[in-house]
Amino acid sequence: MKQTLEVLGFLAVVQGLAGLVSEFTDWRWGLVQRVGFLDGYELYASLALLVLGGALFAAAESRASG
Repeated sequence: MKQTLEVLGFLAVVQGLAGLVSEFTDWRWGLVQRVGFLDGYELYASLALLVLGGALFAAAESRASG
């Protein structure tokens, strides 16, 4: 369970960073840019993914390994 939380946290952080990079540059990559209902809210969604990733890492650290 701990590894699953860490992998999900890593993916959330990567997608959050990709969304922020896409927002401030001309690159269009990452999941946030491809989801239609987030049009106009990409920055907020990217920040939310970064916070979610941090929360998943914190939850993984609080779990016992084994």
